[in-house]
Amino acid sequence: MTDEKRVSFGLKTVPAHTTYDEILRVWQEADSVPLIEHAWLWDHMLPLMGDPGGPILEGWTLLAALAARTERLRLGVMVTSNRVRPPAVLAKIAATVDVISGGRLVMGIGVGGTHQPGDTLTPREYDAYGLTIVPPAEGVQRLAETCAIFRRMWTEDVFDFEGRFYRLKGTRCEPKPVQRPGPPLMIGGWGDRTLRVVAEHADVWNVPGPPHNPVEYIAERSAVLDAHCAAIGRDPAEITRSTQMTVSYDDPAATRATALELVGAGVTHIALNLRGPYPKDVAHWAAEHVIEPVLEEVAAGRGRPWSGHRRTEARP
Repeated sequence: MTDEKRVSFGLKTVPAHTTYDEILRVWQEADSVPLIEHAWLWDHMLPLMGDPGGPILEGWTLLAALAARTERLRLGVMVTSNRVRPPAVLAKIAATVDVISGGRLVMGIGVGGTHQPGDTLTPREYDAYGLTIVPPAEGVQRLAETCAIFRRMWTEDVFDFEGRFYRLKGTRCEPKPVQRPGPPLMIGGWGDRTLRVVAEHADVWNVPGPPHNPVEYIAERSAVLDAHCAAIGRDPAEITRSTQMTVSYDDPAATRATALELVGAGVTHIALNLRGPYPKDVAHWAAEHVIEPVLEEVAAGRGRPWSGHRRTEARP
């Protein structure tokens, strides 16, 4: 990674098997910790782990509520399924959340549910909510059309859209997002076809990190993204590399080591996935035991002094 690429950290709270009050507590605490720059939810209707009948909060409704109760954090859904809401409806929702947050939204989007061998979780969720699962190639094509619709809704007064999968007539979006020409677009995924869409449309590329994907694999996929950028004449440095990784409360040293490996592979935007139940003062703990030490190491590696914030005494 280059000196121009500043490393940022955020938190991700999965809104399953927990409550609104608990997530609000963590987000408002994180909002008061300068080293934590962003916060994230996910986009599922049923829990992926544990009891499928357990509680889970809808991501965008929850995000709007959290946007109204925080002041500083960049925020978003990591990442939204393109198969759940029509693109124009989602763009309107996103514009509203950007207005509520005062211009802090990052628009996370991914292909969503597609046919994958051996996958039982997606059919369970999509069948329960009357959603359709599509072939992977169709899912990627739909994602590309969605990205085009986003940009036009956030910048044009009125337009028609004639795509292969989506058709709009007389589409308007008022008020526009606070951010112009719109919220940064984060696209999640790692397949070759999805990375082409990332190269064409994304400001941020997101991929699940360890333990789901090894650091070496993320580096290899990043090189594929570079090649796609070169093919269309785009500077790959324009796209921030982002990942989410699970935090170990019992072994923060291992979490730090993984984060440093990711930074070494060119990842500069890291979301620490917090496991519930969320300990007391978990945001301060993450800043003290993971984020600040990693940033100190990164700064030392660049040969620049680290001007960090004073450590706290909080423990989870």
